[in-house]
Amino acid sequence: MGIFFDIRCLVMSSQRTSPSNTVPQPHIKLQANGCHLFQNVTKTVEEEKPKAPTIQELKEKIGNYNSKVNNCLLMKLNDDGTYTGFIKVHLKLRRPVTVPAGIRPQSIYDALKEVNLANMTEKRTSFYLPLDAIKQLHISSTTTVSEVIQGLLKKFMVVDNPQKFALFKQMQKDGQVLSQKLPVTEYPLYLRLLAGPDTDILSFVLKENETGEVEWDDFSIPELQNFLVILEREEKDKIQQVQKKYDRFKQRLQEALKEANEKPG
Repeated sequence: MGIFFDIRCLVMSSQRTSPSNTVPQPHIKLQANGCHLFQNVTKTVEEEKPKAPTIQELKEKIGNYNSKVNNCLLMKLNDDGTYTGFIKVHLKLRRPVTVPAGIRPQSIYDALKEVNLANMTEKRTSFYLPLDAIKQLHISSTTTVSEVIQGLLKKFMVVDNPQKFALFKQMQKDGQVLSQKLPVTEYPLYLRLLAGPDTDILSFVLKENETGEVEWDDFSIPELQNFLVILEREEKDKIQQVQKKYDRFKQRLQEALKEANEKPG
């Protein structure tokens, strides 16, 4: 009986406070205790998305962008309102990636014919991509972050799940470097257009997709075995560093004691 009373009371109260379902209401916290309502004064403010620029605005922005370019990496506006250009992505992957074993590097012929060399063998191996390597991509204004990640992995013949990686944008502000993970539906070329060609103002970085706890089930057995080898090697390196540190400290103490014993009186 009490439950039905509370529900009836809540419905009656909501009818008094919301006469029309079409009018957006602030976030309301309801307490069905004696038909009392407590309105939360904190409103959820949705960020307004910028309007899509017109073709004339794009023409002006692209013209201004190209005037600042000191190389041949210009943007080009198409008749349908789309445009193409270049972005550079810094690779900062600290974990090994999985690639096909015994496969030659991709040739220009393979790229033009869209040959997927990774599908030619089931053998896999893991290795580290060069840290801070830079890859230049020619993309369209309709190319999403998800497609950029997939394109990068294909160029390096990485067969890992693309969801293991994320694209970040880095910006410099007040002498600090700010990093923000981009949603997979974002358009990197539009961000490049707005920021201009200066990579000190805006740059793109490919990193591991850190989501908190490591999902070990997403990794294959060879990957996990490779992680163990890497951890063992890092453990040995740390032990050697600590040993060297205390060996130097011990040597200095011995030298100080020797000098003290050699002094007269």
